[in-house]
Amino acid sequence: MVTRPYVVLSAAVSVDGRLDDTARDRLVLSNRRDLDRVDGERAAADAILVGANTLRKDDSRLLIASSALRARRIAARKPEHPLKVTVTRSADLRTDLAFWHCGGAKLVFTLDGAMGRARRTLGAFADVVSAGAVLDWGRLLDELGRRGVGRLLVEGGGDVHTQLLALDLVDELHLVLAPLLVGEAGAPAFLGPAPYPGGPTARMKLLEARPIDDVVLLRYAPKVRL
Repeated sequence: MVTRPYVVLSAAVSVDGRLDDTARDRLVLSNRRDLDRVDGERAAADAILVGANTLRKDDSRLLIASSALRARRIAARKPEHPLKVTVTRSADLRTDLAFWHCGGAKLVFTLDGAMGRARRTLGAFADVVSAGAVLDWGRLLDELGRRGVGRLLVEGGGDVHTQLLALDLVDELHLVLAPLLVGEAGAPAFLGPAPYPGGPTARMKLLEARPIDDVVLLRYAPKVRL
């Protein structure tokens, strides 16, 4: 039996629940100390996942910045950087993104109907795997488990967060609250409407609340236990 990864969903949000504003450049919500904490979370993970929209907007490299953390991974006989994973329904991703050209191994999940395009355009940079005729997150997690991923760090975006929480697949939620108000209707939200397990009365278990300079880290165990 395949053991699925322990899924950690990580996000920084404004007080009004936005992941970013609508400007071209990325809005920095975390502070330096919190970014160092996130670097430690990356170093503890076996794989880091972002959705295709996040990859297109941010051109995320998904690397561990700290040389000491990278050295610790190597000493533990792990790859210098975790496996980098993205999910795309269309396989419409530019091949000049930094994601493909730095760090270690890459893995792309796409749909059956986009497999041909994904392999033609992205196969030189990453292993390409089907997540089903429609996106099947259970199948995706099973595949990561088969590849030895024990801890998966999910870094966005809002559509990915929404789907994983709605399917009750997140083991731990790391939510950083930044003292900003974005106030733009078109700004990407942390979560969208969805039939979340248990409905609005299902309370998550608070694991930790920690100030980090001017932001606050909230750690929750969100899975609904029936």
